Amino acid sequence: MGFGLCSRLLDYRNGVIYLEVMFGRRWKKSYNTTAYEIAKTWKDGNKELSKAIGSKVFIIDARKNPYKKSMYFNGESVLHDAKKGLLFAKDILN
Repeated sequence: MGFGLCSRLLDYRNGVIYLEVMFGRRWKKSYNTTAYEIAKTWKDGNKELSKAIGSKVFIIDARKNPYKKSMYFNGESVLHDAKKGLLFAKDILN
């Protein structure tokens, strides 16, 4: 959270990593850039996830709605502001 971003693994099934990401006020990158960077970091940094073919990233933007940060850390349900999906290999569908 020191850089204004935190993430957690929600699930990993059928080769897809499911992540939840919360943007803090210090985070300046776009949803698309962040989704790619975080998914790639999780995939490359965890042996168990290294064979993943794709990722679904659920984004909570506490920059727009600061109350979501306290709800998130209190374990309450928070609505996602965006959902992004990506495939790691360009030729995965060919």
